[in-house]
Amino acid sequence: MSTILVTGGTGNLGSLVTARLRVAGHEVRVLSRHAAEHPVDLRDGSGLDAAMAGVEVVVHCASSPRGGDEKAARHLIGAARRAGTVRNLVYISIVGVDVVPLGYYKSKLRVERLLEESGLGVTILRTTQFHDLVAQLVDTAAKLPVVPLPSGVRVQPIAVEEVADRLAELAVPTPSGRVPDMGGPEIATLPDLGRTYLAATRRRRRVVPLPLWGKAYAGFKRGGNLAPSHATGRGTFAQYAARRGR
Repeated sequence: MSTILVTGGTGNLGSLVTARLRVAGHEVRVLSRHAAEHPVDLRDGSGLDAAMAGVEVVVHCASSPRGGDEKAARHLIGAARRAGTVRNLVYISIVGVDVVPLGYYKSKLRVERLLEESGLGVTILRTTQFHDLVAQLVDTAAKLPVVPLPSGVRVQPIAVEEVADRLAELAVPTPSGRVPDMGGPEIATLPDLGRTYLAATRRRRRVVPLPLWGKAYAGFKRGGNLAPSHATGRGTFAQYAARRGR
């Protein structure tokens, strides 16, 4: 059994990864700003060396669209080097970070590069968007009189539980480098998924496909965020929406 540190271990994905690793018998250190045992803010790195002591594997789930991911990665890499025991740093990334010019995606790609150039053993998994993200987008849009969703944008949503399963499998001392991408079982447009979700949650609202502009939107319309040849997920968005509706 290994000593494993999970960053963002109280979050949506990190908490599931933590639970799976503990069931497998590993010693897991949950690292986040709100964690009871290891309250570490990766943006300044305080307390990180103590949390990293003796760790063999790091699963890096902490991330923020508001920025700071690259600084956090540098602190994490530095602490892993100083610890001298880390054999594998597992990172969760996003399909399309190298082809869709969205600011958050660019930051995730730069973190990938930092890890690959760190000299540490690294495993990188890219996945498509989680079901929860699609639902959050629809819930936000549904606050308006009609529900505007980007037209022409297809997504391939995947269950966060399945991603947690895969990360737990990869959290071993032997690094795997860039592993095959992981996508959901189906591809659909955002407006169609919005209608599915609204119907399942019993909201009779009109979805309006909304054309947008910009290079990032064009990247999504080209399907840069999709992994059709890696549709390994099993749970569909309709199944997720039905559970939310209950």
